[in-house]
Amino acid sequence: MKTLIPTKNEHFKIRFAEEKDVKLILDFIKELADYEKLLHEVVATEEILMDSLFIRKAAEVIIGEHDGEPVGFALFFHNFSTFLGRPGIYLEDLYIRPEMRGKGYGKIFLSFLAKLAIERNCGRFEWWCIDWNEPSINFYKSIGAVPMDEWTVYRVHNQALIDLANEF
Repeated sequence: MKTLIPTKNEHFKIRFAEEKDVKLILDFIKELADYEKLLHEVVATEEILMDSLFIRKAAEVIIGEHDGEPVGFALFFHNFSTFLGRPGIYLEDLYIRPEMRGKGYGKIFLSFLAKLAIERNCGRFEWWCIDWNEPSINFYKSIGAVPMDEWTVYRVHNQALIDLANEF
């Protein structure tokens, strides 16, 4: 049975995802990827998500509901700061369906995750934002988020990941 967490908006509640939400989570991922023009990169399946989220527990998902209807999700996991000696929360994805945007639900998601970070004694709450998404960038700055311009993200994946692993 799902436990709904009330928010400051009486129509919007948050809950932690359950195994039965795997299809919904994948649908949200595909909608987000389509918005970011990256749908061709989605290889996740319901089976992969079930294993990653509910068996291995590599990440957590919260679902936002407007009057009982799922309208968005956030997927996050713990990272770790060696300098702080404490974990942090890293927000991988936050998505609100287009017709529900502008109602403050994104800010509610972020404030819930910030509260969760404090409750879990985390030292940081971080995320990335694609550089062309000006509305999100402006919003993040308005809530006090600071861009980490002095850092460059590096990624090794696909064949490069295999090649690097084979060097060992």
